[in-house]
Amino acid sequence: MAAAAITGGDILLEHAAEEHLKPIMAKLAECNVKTEVTEEGLRVYRKGRLHAVQVKTMPYPGFPTDLQAPFMSLMAVAKGTSIITETIFENRFLHAGELQRMGADIRIDSRSAIIEGVEGLTGAKVRATDLRAGAALILSALAAKGDTEISDIYHIERGYDHIEEKLRRLGAEIRRED
Repeated sequence: MAAAAITGGDILLEHAAEEHLKPIMAKLAECNVKTEVTEEGLRVYRKGRLHAVQVKTMPYPGFPTDLQAPFMSLMAVAKGTSIITETIFENRFLHAGELQRMGADIRIDSRSAIIEGVEGLTGAKVRATDLRAGAALILSALAAKGDTEISDIYHIERGYDHIEEKLRRLGAEIRRED
């Protein structure tokens, strides 16, 4: 869903369970991403630029902390000022520094990240500091101009089986190098 949102793509998530995605769908709708429930699954697409939103992580059924980092990638290129408040875990903004290497304008204030959306990101050499940070960096790389090289991908491999193949099937220019 976030990959379609950040790239302006149009995808169908076959057999997606809408009831498990409601908090995410609500925040995506606020930032100008459309979701449509169809017989085949869930269609996700964006028309126009992303809009800034405020996000506060909460236990289920609230906004999941596991999507905080990927959502920060979206907000990095959204129009306006976004605030993401992390209420579940401390020190979960390590990815912010890596996103800044790509041109994101992010300031950390205790348990909140203040993100001033930029027109675009630029490819850079970055490091996946954990699983969620790795997902955020992949999303940012999909939207960035130029090449991005992500190191320490073993973090990503722990939670995303063959992610590069799945994204390639959706049209991404991504490859794994040893």
